[in-house]
Amino acid sequence: MRIDVFTIFPAIFASPLQEGLLGKAVRGGIVEIRVHDIRDYAEGKHRQVDDAPFGGGPGMVVKPEPVFTAVTATLGYSMDELEALKEKVRVIMLTPRGRRMDQQMAAELAAQPHIALICGRYEGVDERVMEHLCTDALSVGDYVLSGGEFAALVVIEAVTRLVPGVVGNEESLADESFSQGLLEYPQYTRPADYRGWRVPEVLVSGDHEAVDSWRRERAREWTMKMRPEMPGLTGGGDEGD
Repeated sequence: MRIDVFTIFPAIFASPLQEGLLGKAVRGGIVEIRVHDIRDYAEGKHRQVDDAPFGGGPGMVVKPEPVFTAVTATLGYSMDELEALKEKVRVIMLTPRGRRMDQQMAAELAAQPHIALICGRYEGVDERVMEHLCTDALSVGDYVLSGGEFAALVVIEAVTRLVPGVVGNEESLADESFSQGLLEYPQYTRPADYRGWRVPEVLVSGDHEAVDSWRRERAREWTMKMRPEMPGLTGGGDEGD
């Protein structure tokens, strides 16, 4: 899988892309991630990438020219081939105005051979980028960040761990939060007794059927408490997709 990231702050990505499972996947060639500086494609002495919004108002807006040029030049398409580009690459704008990212979307993107992430900044990106270049708009939550860089890292992390070969034991993905329309059940490890706080007896009983039943019930209880709108509560926990 290939992921291209377009940003005016490429240094933000340096450390995260080298650590943990993500770094291992990159070094192992399972995932290829390329980070591009939009300023490199801006014109003029000062490489200006923003300007005041038409209609007035506070803040600045990212200009369309450097974004279009960065994406088309990097991916090997001309401005007359935007529709062909979008047929081959999912081009995603990270913005609070986008669809909220969820596990279903992560799985959908993990099945793509090539995605591109455009990191919004300032008051936003000129709308013509969204209209003519992007296939999707994504938000990582109902809050506002200073830019799309950390949102892009969230998307990269959520997506790449679903790419085959990234997670060593892929069976572990099946019981994670959201995979069955429920939040995950609580987890315990050694010691079984810590300061008088004991692990539930069922988990050390050796009765696998009882353990599975306990985990399902705890998952439903916790989901009801924290996220009662989740689909696994309404139909037995199998509607996560």
